[in-house]
Amino acid sequence: MTTMGLILFTIIVGFIIFCLLNLRNRHPLPLPPGPKPWPVIGNLPHLGTMPHHSIASMARTYGPLMHLRLGFVHVIVAASASVVAQFLKTHDANFSSRPPNSGAKHIAYNYQDLVFAPYGPRWRMLRKICSVHLFSAKALDDFHHVRQEEAGILTRILASAGQTPTNLGQLLNVCTTNALGRVMLGRRVFGDAGVGGDPKADEFKGMVVELMVLAGVFNIGDFVPAVEWLDLQGVAAKMKRLHARFDSFLSAIIEEHKISGAAGPQSHADLLSTLISLKDDADGEGGKLTDTEIKALLLDLFTAGTDTSSSTVEWVIAELIRHPKILAQAQKELDSVVGPDRLVTESDLTKLTFLQAIVKETFRLHPSTPLSLPRIAAESCEINGYYIPKGSTLLVNVWAIARDPDVWVEPLEFKPDRFLPGGERPNVDVKGNDFEVIPFGAGRRICAGMSLGLRMVQLLTATLVHSFDWDLPEGQLAEKLNMDEAYGLTLQRAAPLMVNPRPRLAAHVYQA
Repeated sequence: MTTMGLILFTIIVGFIIFCLLNLRNRHPLPLPPGPKPWPVIGNLPHLGTMPHHSIASMARTYGPLMHLRLGFVHVIVAASASVVAQFLKTHDANFSSRPPNSGAKHIAYNYQDLVFAPYGPRWRMLRKICSVHLFSAKALDDFHHVRQEEAGILTRILASAGQTPTNLGQLLNVCTTNALGRVMLGRRVFGDAGVGGDPKADEFKGMVVELMVLAGVFNIGDFVPAVEWLDLQGVAAKMKRLHARFDSFLSAIIEEHKISGAAGPQSHADLLSTLISLKDDADGEGGKLTDTEIKALLLDLFTAGTDTSSSTVEWVIAELIRHPKILAQAQKELDSVVGPDRLVTESDLTKLTFLQAIVKETFRLHPSTPLSLPRIAAESCEINGYYIPKGSTLLVNVWAIARDPDVWVEPLEFKPDRFLPGGERPNVDVKGNDFEVIPFGAGRRICAGMSLGLRMVQLLTATLVHSFDWDLPEGQLAEKLNMDEAYGLTLQRAAPLMVNPRPRLAAHVYQA
């Protein structure tokens, strides 16, 4: 049989399976409403290049609880706070695992990481390790000096920029990666290359962005298994190549760590040393921790723990450049609490009420993960009178929920006052308890690094706002700043934010 004949045969078989599935899935309750699917490929063509936008538009027609058919997979979309609460609170236990997907298979060591691991003893073991050794209140307090030192290094680099246009996102990524590296590995990952950039850091940032882009692709092979082998979009091949680069990066880190550890009787307090010590007994539950699981966990932390924070801070500064009155108000608060003779510390953050509102508003308008990582229904259930089949994939449109005009006044406007006393949502937090704004998700699979992410974003935002005034390169106007999004698993800016920072504190603050 020729290749063309094989493809045609695959499509015909797929169409027959599609028809049989439609006949089998009859149920007294209806599925949620949604657009009519195409044969075989279903609603995949309706997703477009910006799925969180397309799905939000469809939800305005079909309602906040919507059904899509992507290939042979039922996909349920939740696009309002009340609907999400049904899934991630009332029925959270039923939606605690991830559906099969090519990203977890080809990049994340075949589901051996924390993010994509099936719900069960192994996942609980990995989660416990992170919760105790990296994200607990004690662990965060023990390493607060690391975050402050890296923020100070970033400040000095920016102060030396002069009138050279600076790629803020790139420097933020180096800062967050080095801060995390010192906690995880006991050392910085990248050196100080100044505003000109570090080629290794640039390469790493590119790898992380590529991962997020590939992970955000709706790969047809995930939804039409019969054509998975064809890799029609070339996604699987790209994922395998990227995995090889990450595996080389992580293997080198582990080998260097072993060599440095064997060089002398030095005591490491970093996470990797802890993970290696737990290889034979990972807190008793779930069995031994393998080398592959260690690399998979490091992969999660280095990708999800760096780019999300740096991108969020980049969005904050972009919004403040566009809203100079809000920037001035934030600087006034910082000057009152911190003063002009030192940098912000983490102990200052609880006193910065307006700055915290700015961060919340940025999480609302620019959530780092616009479409939540998918979950899968372990059993069939009923939500709001609709049938949710076993094996359905759940997508939460975090981006659309936070812009719901039925919940938010002027939802497209950047208005931090809405989170202050007297505002429309003064008591809403972003920690998964209030479903109107859930940038870290909610329920059992809420982001494990939420507490670290919040501290890092707040500290970096406060430091940059306090330490600098912000100009755009010559010829650019703040009111015309490009705020377009580039879709991926995380919400990147389409155009990097290029800035000219102007120091505004006492000169000695910027000295090494």
